[in-house]
Amino acid sequence: MLKIAFDNIYKHKLNENHRFPMIKYELIPEQLIREGTCTDENFFSPSIISEIDILKVHTNEYYKNLINQNLTKKEVRAIGFPMSEKLVEREKKIMQGTKECSIYALEFGISMNIAGGTHHAFSNRGEAFCLLNDQAISAMFLKSNNLANKIMIIDLDVHQGNGTAEIFKNINSVFTASFHGENNYPFRKEKSDFDYGFKDKTDDKEYLNQIKYHIPRLIEEFNPDFIFYLSGVDILENDKLGRLSVSIKGCKERDNFILNLCKTNNIPVQVSMGGGYSTNLNEIIEAHSNTFRLAQKIFF
Repeated sequence: MLKIAFDNIYKHKLNENHRFPMIKYELIPEQLIREGTCTDENFFSPSIISEIDILKVHTNEYYKNLINQNLTKKEVRAIGFPMSEKLVEREKKIMQGTKECSIYALEFGISMNIAGGTHHAFSNRGEAFCLLNDQAISAMFLKSNNLANKIMIIDLDVHQGNGTAEIFKNINSVFTASFHGENNYPFRKEKSDFDYGFKDKTDDKEYLNQIKYHIPRLIEEFNPDFIFYLSGVDILENDKLGRLSVSIKGCKERDNFILNLCKTNNIPVQVSMGGGYSTNLNEIIEAHSNTFRLAQKIFF
């Protein structure tokens, strides 16, 4: 069964300036249930991630300042959200959602988090709407409990997974691969194990050619026994923060290729949704929903 992490707290309304990008978290489940792709049984509400799991990835100093609301103005500005205890609680639920999803993926082959993909969170700071790093925390959880030995994080958000790259820069058993806009945020890139930067206005053909060439060979060379997939849809042409020119059809073909690759190679995969900031809300919902539809079709 496809298990999907979702909780009402994911819908936490920060303020009207952040309302548009946040509303997708409540609209995606509604769409999936309405069309019959999912039922209520597919969704589960995660608890709160433990401090032990967080501190395997993030420094004690940063975490204590975060939960005690003691971040500096500069640190809060880098995160981009107005800080509150409710926001931190929301983030800790998202972290637990991805952790629980990683366990479900071992059982069912795939699992998905409606939220997550917080790849700009470094070990010692937050950045760009990311307070803690969900896939990094879950990767360390799997490793620490001997549930996976070699983990690959495939990051196809339009922005480089700089926080993830920093966290795992000295850990050889976790391979980080980021395919992103070369001229997009972050303007100072970290060094992943593999980075590919797309030029502005990259279209379906060029985008898919590079994905289909590089990712299979990276999987073959590294031979992971677990994959985390960040399936951001901010690669779309109309995305306000994207700068690429990929269509909804191209985005769906990308997801179809990655999920089939995991299924064919019998590698469990956890999927976090990541970014999506199109000027057309319906386009965001459709692009994200395609990922869930494909998961049902390919794995179940």
